[in-house]
Amino acid sequence: MSQTLRLAALAAATLTFVPAGQADAQDFPKGKPISFICAFPPGSGADIQVRYLAEKISQMIGQTILVENKPGAGGNIAAEYVVRSKADGFTVYVHSGSATAGNMHLFKNPPFDVRTALQPVATISKAPFVLTVLKDHPAQKVRELTAILKQKGAAANYAMSATSAKIMGEIYKQRAGLETVDVSYRTGQDALNDMLGGRVEFAPFDAAFALSQAREGRVRILAVSAGERIKAMPEIPTMREQGIEMNQIGWWGGFVAAGTPDSIVQLWNGYFRDLLGRKDVIDFFQTQLGSDAFISTPKETHDLLRATVDEWAEFVKIAKIPQN
Repeated sequence: MSQTLRLAALAAATLTFVPAGQADAQDFPKGKPISFICAFPPGSGADIQVRYLAEKISQMIGQTILVENKPGAGGNIAAEYVVRSKADGFTVYVHSGSATAGNMHLFKNPPFDVRTALQPVATISKAPFVLTVLKDHPAQKVRELTAILKQKGAAANYAMSATSAKIMGEIYKQRAGLETVDVSYRTGQDALNDMLGGRVEFAPFDAAFALSQAREGRVRILAVSAGERIKAMPEIPTMREQGIEMNQIGWWGGFVAAGTPDSIVQLWNGYFRDLLGRKDVIDFFQTQLGSDAFISTPKETHDLLRATVDEWAEFVKIAKIPQN
């Protein structure tokens, strides 16, 4: 089963959430602080998400959860910190499972095998990347953008500031028969600045960043990379609906060091399951992050991680991404 089909199956199987308050029936062990490890710097969109989850679960279980930022190496620094931590569940890696899996193919010598060194406890959310143009761009639909890009040929550029953006852009280019040149940027804001300056024609962005910029009236979202419309942006059509076959979606999860006792793994799964069943949390993910709350069992999450590792081998090949 592909990662995409597995995501759909899990989503269908987990529509019934545990009622609030049920997951914290058993207290988490005490004795030392709990840490959520974030692979991005403070103030980033990912950091906001990790801190939000830490605060909510802290309130739920009545224990302080610290957020430690360990950016760098595409998330490998943060992930390796968790891998090398004591396998007791007090150190939790909260990050994109898609990116964690992708690192197995983006580095010539990955520092560890994510499939065996990390123990997934739960999925958290899922979201697509989105195709954007400036608000006043003449293209209202993907086919109109495609026509403009074909006319400009290699003179047209597009911005990308993340590996998943590169993959979305390359799939679009190949399947639409475009010559558009990709330009790499360090951050989404840098990419947006060049869009505003007229130096790039379009940009794939993560959903949270794109939604915030759309609210500010800077960009227009033309399509999502997922194969089906998502609840967070039901009005936005998919690339597939507009004639470009694509089914790319990212997911977030929680991970602890391999060897963590199953009782602790199940506790964390219960906490995330309980939290993600709350309407205020579901609304936060949809309105602020452009993602859908998404929960599964530890085994289902582990199976999804393995499937995502396999799928990223094809993504990296399509996008012709060199290994670091």
